[in-house]
Amino acid sequence: MLIRGEIIVAGNLVEDILVRPVERVEYGFTVWVDAIEEHLGGNGSNTSYTLATLGIPVRLRGAVGRDDFGRRVLERLSGAGVNLEEVQRRDLPTASTVVLVAPDGSRSFLHAPGVSGEVFAEPGEFGAGPGHFHLANIFSLPNMRRTGAETLKRATEAGWTTSLDTGHDTRGEWMGVLEPCLANIGLLFANEAEALRIAGCSEVGSAARLFLDRGVKTVVIKRGREGCAVFDGEEELWGQGFAVEPVDTTGAGDCFTGGFLAGLYRGGTLEEAASLGNACGALSASRIGSVSGLKGYRETLEWMAAWD
Repeated sequence: MLIRGEIIVAGNLVEDILVRPVERVEYGFTVWVDAIEEHLGGNGSNTSYTLATLGIPVRLRGAVGRDDFGRRVLERLSGAGVNLEEVQRRDLPTASTVVLVAPDGSRSFLHAPGVSGEVFAEPGEFGAGPGHFHLANIFSLPNMRRTGAETLKRATEAGWTTSLDTGHDTRGEWMGVLEPCLANIGLLFANEAEALRIAGCSEVGSAARLFLDRGVKTVVIKRGREGCAVFDGEEELWGQGFAVEPVDTTGAGDCFTGGFLAGLYRGGTLEEAASLGNACGALSASRIGSVSGLKGYRETLEWMAAWD
């Protein structure tokens, strides 16, 4: 897939409160931890921040509240170079997540959607392409469950390329939400557990074939430190990951997606895009906070080369 023009990312913008390390939670007792920190979060924020850090023009669609959380989220995104002209300010609180990070980097989330529950009540609009539209975690946006399929259809009809990152469905609707979208998705991103759950399959190849048979052009399965698997109907590619010691895996999948899209935007092959995505995911996991470990494009390439 050749990505041209501006990239528009639609998704949630979140203030993450990370607590680490958390081995247990005991009600009625105080558990001491090393750190409680505030960081940028949200699938839309993380992916667009990654793209901007890699030098890709990106515009974010979403909303924050008129509160300190919202102000800090916007400051971080603006500082990275994300175009925020289409981010709304509303009266509900900014979405926030308390992230409990275990010693091995795994995490558990306590999420308050706030203003994310209000946005995207109507399908998105697009001018004439070229451009690329990315929908970051359709399941985290209550209205997008209903308007996402039409939004993707409008983007395709306007001459835009498209992608969607599934995320985890806490409501358990899975394919019921996703299936109407599939015919207008150029790139489908999902982690291994999500792909298997959505498709009702026991292995990633079968899941990918199901998505391809229903209209998706290319399927990208994120496999954490093991890398990724890419299927486009003609070939399959298994991209090797970078075995960093995980500190915090929050948002690493979003950063992978941003890296993969950046690789395609710069004219790379699927293999090159997968490698850049794997690097961004690993860099994210190597530091506390979703985007704290990211590097610029040249610095990322140098970091990758050091692994060879």
